[in-house]
Amino acid sequence: MPADYHTHTPLCRHAEGEPEDYVEAAIAAGLTEYGISDHAPAIPEPFDDWRMSERELPEYFHWINRAKARADGRIAIRSGLECDWLAGCGPWIADLSSRHDWDYLIGSVHYLGDWDFDNPKWLGRWAESDVEAVWSHYWKTYAEMAEAGIFDILGHPDLVKKFSHVPGGDLDRFYEPVIDAIAASGSVIELNTAGWHKPCAEAYPSPRFLELACSAGIGLVISSDAHAPSEVARDRARAVEMAKAAGFTETVLFEGRRRSFEPL
Repeated sequence: MPADYHTHTPLCRHAEGEPEDYVEAAIAAGLTEYGISDHAPAIPEPFDDWRMSERELPEYFHWINRAKARADGRIAIRSGLECDWLAGCGPWIADLSSRHDWDYLIGSVHYLGDWDFDNPKWLGRWAESDVEAVWSHYWKTYAEMAEAGIFDILGHPDLVKKFSHVPGGDLDRFYEPVIDAIAASGSVIELNTAGWHKPCAEAYPSPRFLELACSAGIGLVISSDAHAPSEVARDRARAVEMAKAAGFTETVLFEGRRRSFEPL
């Protein structure tokens, strides 16, 4: 089990644990790489209450260095950020990418306009929304993120299903244009196991999306989205089987924003 690249720190205000504990959990899980990718700052600040601020970046770098010290060569430590795709964010992402020698950047869609739709705080807004319209907005936004070509990994592709609001009919109408955009961009997607522990009770993305991604030649990483040491590599074996069932035979590794490949 090579890598878990999507993990968080207490700087995001909704995770817990110390870097030393995450490192030991990753080693105990049999990983060979532990990636740190907390929610990146967004501007203008204060933006919301679930990410680090720009002034906390030095503290984030200190967290990464503590993890490397604890690892002491026993496991590779990779550094990244989970960056929100927001209107006009390109220059800001370029700025963030210059602040550190990142191993990868994850792009994610958490916002549709001013609505962070996966935030339980605003769950009531779903009852007032047209699910078909929300899904159309989400996947259009996701395709735009892919087309920008600035992220190495595209996070939890169908996060929009988190609270089990799913339109009727064949969902390929949403998936296929996005698959084309991702394939053209060269970005990798993640199979994110956190969804199994959310109301949708399904990993992100769905098995059908994974099948389409594999057929399109899109690369894959498997991530836990851990917000506590106990969640590192959670459900990894189950995710590997899901990936294999979709046709994947390998996963992607990142170092210095360069790729290598590891058999599943």
